[in-house]
Amino acid sequence: MRPPSSPSEAGPSGAIPAEAGPATGLFDGVLGRGPVAAEVDDAAWLRALLDVEAALARAGATAGLVPSSAAEEIGDACRGTFDPAALGRDAAASGNPVVPLVRAIEAACSAQAGPWVHRGATSQDVLDTAMVLVARRAVAALLVDLEAASTAAEALARRHRDHPVSGRTLLQQALPTTFGLKAAGWMTALDGAADRLTDVCRSLPVQLGGAVGTMSALEGRGTTVLEALAAELDLAVPVLAWHTLRLPVADLAGALGTAAGVLGKVALDLALLAQTEVAEVAEGVAGRGGSSTMPHKRNPVAAVSARAGAMRAPGLVAGLLGAMAQEHERAAGAWHAEWEALSDLLRCTGSSAAWLRDGLEHLEVDADRMREGLAGAALGSEAVALALTGSLGRARAHDVVAAAVAADAGAPGGPDLRARLLADADVSATLTPQQVDQLLDPAAHAGEAPRLVDRALAAHEQRSRP
Repeated sequence: MRPPSSPSEAGPSGAIPAEAGPATGLFDGVLGRGPVAAEVDDAAWLRALLDVEAALARAGATAGLVPSSAAEEIGDACRGTFDPAALGRDAAASGNPVVPLVRAIEAACSAQAGPWVHRGATSQDVLDTAMVLVARRAVAALLVDLEAASTAAEALARRHRDHPVSGRTLLQQALPTTFGLKAAGWMTALDGAADRLTDVCRSLPVQLGGAVGTMSALEGRGTTVLEALAAELDLAVPVLAWHTLRLPVADLAGALGTAAGVLGKVALDLALLAQTEVAEVAEGVAGRGGSSTMPHKRNPVAAVSARAGAMRAPGLVAGLLGAMAQEHERAAGAWHAEWEALSDLLRCTGSSAAWLRDGLEHLEVDADRMREGLAGAALGSEAVALALTGSLGRARAHDVVAAAVAADAGAPGGPDLRARLLADADVSATLTPQQVDQLLDPAAHAGEAPRLVDRALAAHEQRSRP
């Protein structure tokens, strides 16, 4: 039997009531948006733990270690109802929730089946494998929003392929580009983040090694049980137990951190473009973005909230990477530190993806405002300098144009730039007024932006094909 591979599939422990999950918190509307939060709550972790215990019993039966009747009864018990809060309280006595959970499952079984619960495993085997299941289910939910955000960026790239906008470097106007190319860049980065997460999730391994990784309690059939457990849960088979060799966790943390970084970058671009002084985009959701005191405000809530989630990720990634240095065969604290950190990382990245999807799907683009922003800017100055280089040399051409741009510090590159250029004897001796007009037209200097949009869209389409 294959395990749930997406949040919509029911697992063996589907009987756990919805009320087992936490109530909506004060900050969840902003920092816990989207479907990922429900995939990392207490109910989701408990479901994964029960799924592992049921699969372990079936794998033991496959290897001839557990009676088939006992495995079936254990599976039935794992579909029952258990109290996460009670298990959490009882975990204080042993240092992890698996110990009280195993006792609870055993108590739900008959005297004949109970002793076969958790056969041959240690607590970390079950919790690590459950953590992998939680992560995979949460990432499946996250990818839905990440892919939808990419699709929204794709639509923007197509619609605005040729619409000129100021490219900005160091937060200053630089050279013209097109809004389509900017959106295509977002799309490409979102695709890359999704691909990395997908690859990592495909390689996530089962955990089974027993107390010190030797499988000593599996009566010489450890490899058989390991492979059967991996098949039950559709997870990769590791070469060795990875109790203190935390590459799977590090790979997952890195991919989530990368996704959060991409989400944060796009969200920041949207927030900057929505500034009052720029106003080239706006979030088109009625009733959203108001201020408690300033009626005129229209805050970019989706972009701000997406960025807030993304900004939490680096610290969580660092914590997970810092926990990699673990003692000998089993860690004293570093392993325990991973549980909530990974849940939080999944949750905040998922929230960021959900918010960015919302922001991009409802984005209002003011192409006229973008073109107006190009007018009066000196974005054609580089083209003028290049046109003068043949006769003046590179350095002299640069200095002549820079002087013309800076002649009026109050309006550098403003409506008098043409006149200031033509007033220079070196310029007028080389270029006609018509040539200066053409060179100063910002829309003429977007380079290969439209073709680069086509290139990015083609790659996106190729990636989307099955």
